[in-house]
Amino acid sequence: MKRLFFIVLFFIAGIFSPEVFAQCSICTKTAQQLGDGPASGLNTGILYLGFVPILVVGYVSFRWWKNEKHRNHNI
Repeated sequence: MKRLFFIVLFFIAGIFSPEVFAQCSICTKTAQQLGDGPASGLNTGILYLGFVPILVVGYVSFRWWKNEKHRNHNI
């Protein structure tokens, strides 16, 4: 339970961190030219597109770690 609490706390802290909303220089210039409304949508789109590859890499890494842990336990 304590571990789950820290995972959730870390996840929430990561979401609301200002670095999460950072953009590359080209995207920042484009967002400034678009105004506040579309800039927010652009930032949300960037976060959405970046979340999927991170999720896939995290899943593959977790499965690899579990497999190696299981393999080393049988030796």
